[in-house]
Amino acid sequence: MNSTGKVYLIGAGPGDPELLTLRAMRMISEADVVVHDRLVSPEILALCPEGVARIAVGKAPKCHPVPQERINEILVEQALQGRIVARLKGGDPLIFGRGSEEAAYLRAHGIEVAYAPGITAAQGAASATGVPLTHRGLAGSVQYVTGHRRAGQVLDLDWKRLADPDTTLVVYMGVANIGQIAMGLMTEGLDPATPVLVIAEATLPGERRLVSQLDRLGRDVQAADLHAPVLFMIGRVVSLYADAALPEAVMSRARTAAHA
Repeated sequence: MNSTGKVYLIGAGPGDPELLTLRAMRMISEADVVVHDRLVSPEILALCPEGVARIAVGKAPKCHPVPQERINEILVEQALQGRIVARLKGGDPLIFGRGSEEAAYLRAHGIEVAYAPGITAAQGAASATGVPLTHRGLAGSVQYVTGHRRAGQVLDLDWKRLADPDTTLVVYMGVANIGQIAMGLMTEGLDPATPVLVIAEATLPGERRLVSQLDRLGRDVQAADLHAPVLFMIGRVVSLYADAALPEAVMSRARTAAHA
């Protein structure tokens, strides 16, 4: 065993193990230890080699039992013991995943880092629902934005830039602030009737979907009692969503939530 190991920063995607890349699978198979987030699905963790140690470092809203600083230290400690560390992160490690922060810390301590990109939640939700992120005549671009800030910080998004009717806006981690986000977009001129598709646990067996529009989005989400991870697809592309493509169980949940 080498005196110093290395860390693989692996995108585990939105949860469905079939969405893992071959590179991610190869890195997982080489691991001596797996350090994983809360949103890495049990089905993906089951792919880890038998007997490999797992270290859970997941965070939940308003609950960070393992601070980011400690996660950085754990990765360095494991690598300095000569281990190959698979750092499994939901989605893609370079999209709202703090992967670049962890990589910078590791490299500052002389640790080799390699990436496996992952299917980000927006792509997973698009493939699961059939709603494209871009579509000729409806949306020529897409913007990803995170809908929360650290505790005590103001949600200071660039509402004017985001309120673009020719763009699909995808909001990650925004369930707690979605009413404020909708108001900010409408204040900057986005049509209150702009359709919104809400997807909870995209690509997983418990996936739930809700169709709403901007001016009633906050009320609908609250009534549906959706729990993280929740993704919001805002824009005219949502008009392409077809209930007929939904499994009946998902349809009934969505309809019940929308009319609660």
